[in-house]
Amino acid sequence: MRIAASTYLNSAPLVYSFAQGALRHKYEFLGDAAPSRCAGLLAAGQCEIALIPAIEYQRIPGLVILPEVAVASKTRVRSVLVAARCPLAEVRRVTLDTSSRTSQTLVKILLDRQYGARPEFSERTPNASLKCENMLEDTDAALVIGDPAMRLAASAAQFGVRIYDLAEEWRAMTGLPFVFAVWAVREELAEPALIHDFLAARQEGLERLEQLAFSYSEELRLPQADLLDYLRNCVNYDLDADNIAGMSRYFELAAECGLIPTARPLKLLSHGVFTQTSAK
Repeated sequence: MRIAASTYLNSAPLVYSFAQGALRHKYEFLGDAAPSRCAGLLAAGQCEIALIPAIEYQRIPGLVILPEVAVASKTRVRSVLVAARCPLAEVRRVTLDTSSRTSQTLVKILLDRQYGARPEFSERTPNASLKCENMLEDTDAALVIGDPAMRLAASAAQFGVRIYDLAEEWRAMTGLPFVFAVWAVREELAEPALIHDFLAARQEGLERLEQLAFSYSEELRLPQADLLDYLRNCVNYDLDADNIAGMSRYFELAAECGLIPTARPLKLLSHGVFTQTSAK
C-alpha cells in the first residue's frame, strides 16, 4: 500500500518506520511537508493510507480511522501557533498557512467562540526563510504550523509579535486535548492487520526520539535538547478516550460555526469490526 504523510518533525516518530525503518519495504512511503497535500493524495486515490489533518476526515468520504495513534497535544504544542501584532479580539486580517486544514478551522473556531472576532482570512505559504517573514506582511496575525512555526516562534521578539499556542488556547476554551492529525485508510482496504503495523511503527519511532531530534536540529537550527523536549512533552501520539473526546468536540464546533456541513460519526478500525463513535 502507498502511505502519504508529512515530513514535519511532529509526525517524524510515526513515519520513521515507513520511511527508513522496519516497515520501509512493506509500504511505499510518500513524504510531503504539507499535511494538506497528503490529504489531497488520499482524496484523489493516489495513496491508500495517509496521515491527514483531522478535519479532512469530515470532508473526504469513505474513510476509516486507524485506532490508538494520532498527532495530538494534551496541553501545549509549540508547532501550531498564531503570531499576532495586536490582541486576538482586535484582529481584522489573518493570514492562514496553506499547509494544514485542521489548524485553519481551529483558529476560526477560537477567534469566533473565544475572542468574538470574525476577521478577513487569506491563505499564504510560508517562504523558505527561517523566520517566515512573508506570513506577517500586511496582516494583523498569521497562523503558521509545523517546522516553520517553531522557526517563527524563535524570532517572535524581532517581529514584535505575541505567540498564541493553539493547543493551549483550545484547552483553555474546552478543557480538552486537541488532535491535529490521524491515520486514515480507505474503507474497502481497512483490515485489522493494519493496526499491528501502525502501532509497531509508532513504537519504533518513539524509541528513536533522540535520533530524530538530532537529525532535525541542523535543519531547523534549533537545539537538539529543545527538539527532544518538544517530541517528549508537547506532542502526544495517542488516540485515547480523552483525545477522541477533544476531536469530537472540535468536529461539533466546526459544524456549529458552518465550517463543515455536519459532524459525522467517527469510524475507527478495530480488531474485529468497525466501531463508530458519535462526533458530538
